[in-house]
Amino acid sequence: MGRGLLLTSNLPQLQNLIKRDPAAYKDEFLQQWQHYSSIRQIFLAHPEEEAGQFREIVAFISQVATCYPTETAQFPSEISSLLLDNYPSLSPDTRKALVQNLVLLRNKGVLSSIDLLKSLFPLLPKTTSSSLRASIRHTILTDIKTANQKSKNHKLNRAVQAMLFNMVERGLDGEVEGNKGKARTGSNDANVHRGEEAMWAVLLTKELWKKGIWNDAKSVSIIATGCFHPAIKVQSASVHFFLGSDDGPEEEEADDEIANPKSLQHRREINKKTRSGEKKLERQLKSIKKKKQAKASAVTPNFPALQLLHDPQTFGEKLHHVLAQYSRRFSLDHRVLIIQLLSRVMGAHKTCVLSFYSYMTPYLMHKQLRIPSLLSALAQSVHELTPPDVLLPVIQKIASEFVHPGVGSEVVAAGINAIREISRRQPWAMEEDLLSDLVEYRKSRDKTVIAAARGLLQLYREVNPSMLHRRERGKAAAMGLSTGKQPLPFGHAPDAAMDIDGLNLLEDHLHARANDEEDEETNDALAWAAWEIESDSSDESDDESEGWINVDSDDNEPLELSDSDTDDSETKEVPAPQKISHLATTKILTPADFALLNELRLKAATSEVAAGGGSNAKRKLADLEAAKKAAHTGEHLDNVFVSENDILGPRKKSKATYEERMASVHEGREGREKFGSNKGRKKETGGSSTNKEKLKNKPIMMIMGSQRIRGKRKASLRDKQNRLRKHVDGQKRRQK
Repeated sequence: MGRGLLLTSNLPQLQNLIKRDPAAYKDEFLQQWQHYSSIRQIFLAHPEEEAGQFREIVAFISQVATCYPTETAQFPSEISSLLLDNYPSLSPDTRKALVQNLVLLRNKGVLSSIDLLKSLFPLLPKTTSSSLRASIRHTILTDIKTANQKSKNHKLNRAVQAMLFNMVERGLDGEVEGNKGKARTGSNDANVHRGEEAMWAVLLTKELWKKGIWNDAKSVSIIATGCFHPAIKVQSASVHFFLGSDDGPEEEEADDEIANPKSLQHRREINKKTRSGEKKLERQLKSIKKKKQAKASAVTPNFPALQLLHDPQTFGEKLHHVLAQYSRRFSLDHRVLIIQLLSRVMGAHKTCVLSFYSYMTPYLMHKQLRIPSLLSALAQSVHELTPPDVLLPVIQKIASEFVHPGVGSEVVAAGINAIREISRRQPWAMEEDLLSDLVEYRKSRDKTVIAAARGLLQLYREVNPSMLHRRERGKAAAMGLSTGKQPLPFGHAPDAAMDIDGLNLLEDHLHARANDEEDEETNDALAWAAWEIESDSSDESDDESEGWINVDSDDNEPLELSDSDTDDSETKEVPAPQKISHLATTKILTPADFALLNELRLKAATSEVAAGGGSNAKRKLADLEAAKKAAHTGEHLDNVFVSENDILGPRKKSKATYEERMASVHEGREGREKFGSNKGRKKETGGSSTNKEKLKNKPIMMIMGSQRIRGKRKASLRDKQNRLRKHVDGQKRRQK
């Protein structure tokens, strides 16, 4: 083969030959490498010139870089620096080609994942091409997903999370933009760029969280930092993540869908029977089985993001500071988002931000927009550790604004329901006089108000019946008060906390594990010592076996005889004193220790039930299993959060308008066209109606005077018989 094929204009042929025998064509590659260096210098000076040739030579070197690793060691860094430093001056085709070559180098192992991501992350806020942006995003997500497919790649995850955290943190010192009035304008280009950079960091973290690739506290920390970013869109995206409003079901990908095996087998029976079809069906059934097994074995819990927050008290205080300082710059919808997040953090972690309630007081008016959301957020921020003195002005404001005769029944019901939800979490925040006034609304004529007042009455019958009048307490509550049963005041606990439940099990487990390690070292020594003792005592055993054996008396105690079959020692069972563990005072318990403690408690309860522990043991086991399931799925937070329906209560369905009724009628007719009338329906092919259709709409007097009808009347008996026989034969043929 002639060397004329190895010219610059024939790079694909040279690429093929180099991959076959790199050593034989090294001189030709070095020639092309020098050509690349010269074109690169020209390209840096004038990006418009030699752009096509530069893309070709870069693609050629990317393909054969694995054949000459020493010569092309600096090639990936040169392409990355060229792309990042001169990105605005590059043409769209050149940008796309350079990004594709970087991805190719990563696939060939020339470039590491961290170096590739360091080059791609800064390009996301810079690029204006939607196709290139989508390609970069897909490459980043796919690379991280592939790296964590078999096991967690902690090195890559830490590096990527550090880059994302820096992208969010770089814009925190900017000025808060806001989204209301004059605050919408006035942001400079630097703040806009930092906002876009932080927005991409938040979006990528949310996407990796949704796909289950990241589910640790560092990912939550990145988005938690975004809640305090000056850019309003970054704040909104971060808050929406914690609220879960945009975490709906993802679009199912074709690879992740699990087909129905019965439908595949049914399709196989109908279609043509071929050997390739049988093999394809077997492969599909095997893949379905593997997916089902993988789905069943996926027991790694994906904890809610709120539970993974670091220092929730400080996070809540910062949120309230942002809310109070920049409230005028934010729109009402954005303020409601921050209020909802702050209330959920307070309710889930039982933190106290006391100034939050004074901030919420001016919003508690029945004419306020989004008042159901505000009332639900206020209710879910309350917990048993909230001081009642702080909540008393809030409840009084709600009662004075919502519960009076000058407003509608829906407003009264919403106010009583809000007070009930607050009192459910902190019953001592209510006054007796106010409670008696609210309970009297159970005599109202409106059903929603009656239901709300009865709910409040039933609540205080359970938690604190002493605040009710005697006639309103009910039978069970009155009997409980007569026996001296009183609720504990605020700040009092039923029993002093002496120990952590089940901590002695953890201490015994740790001691047993330590003893096992020591026993492994001393087993050999003990075995040899036991063998020597047995050998020494074997000589003396012959003499001692011939004589009597002296048995010591039990201090000359008289022998007690009894005719009863029962033993007194069995009837008098003395409860063993409870062992108090001191492990908590000598060791700092980690989350792993608490997880092990829960497993040991569950195992001990299971063994107790298996040994016949009774109903108490079964109830304890059921509680532990329910707590474990709730911790894995986040169900224990359902009682903390309050929805708008809990505040509004049951409402009467309003009468539908004419447009809504017609829309419902048309919706019911969908898919039933063949059962409807053809009257007024235009033909799909066009044209007027047929003569048969026109005949149906003729007046009856015209039909009676037609020749066809008059001919039937004048027909002879013979004609009528022939017509009847013809009709009968036709019916028989149709039945066949």
